[in-house]
Amino acid sequence: MADQDEYNNMLVKTLTDRLAEAFSEELHTRVRREIWGYSPEETLDPAQCLNVQYQGIRPAPGYPSQPDHTEKTTMWELMKIKEETGIELTESLAMSPASSVSGLYFANKNAHYFAVQEVCKDQVDNYSKRKGITREEAERHLGPILSYSTD
Repeated sequence: MADQDEYNNMLVKTLTDRLAEAFSEELHTRVRREIWGYSPEETLDPAQCLNVQYQGIRPAPGYPSQPDHTEKTTMWELMKIKEETGIELTESLAMSPASSVSGLYFANKNAHYFAVQEVCKDQVDNYSKRKGITREEAERHLGPILSYSTD
């Protein structure tokens, strides 16, 4: 019976994650067509959406174009996300409940996805100064894209 509960828990978590992503995609479609209305005639099928054939982008903290999760704290403060939605950030900046999504919308027709490549120590120094954090803290948050070892 315990195995079945664990399995059902896993299924529920997977389903809620997929529903959150689907709602995010639906909301982005509504923004493009209705709310901001910069692509009112857009009629893309799911495959075209997956291939990002729409105008604008919606990058999110932790993804290749915005690898630093700490930007979530700025979003949470500016938009009072915890107060308005109940979605909290854990100590490691994961969202709770886990079936939550966050991101930014850019409507410019020239906006495109990109990946931040490896960063050098001088770039991390500059970034840490601009964010008002130590280099060590910046390195911890940017670990996967550092071009050097911190050992």
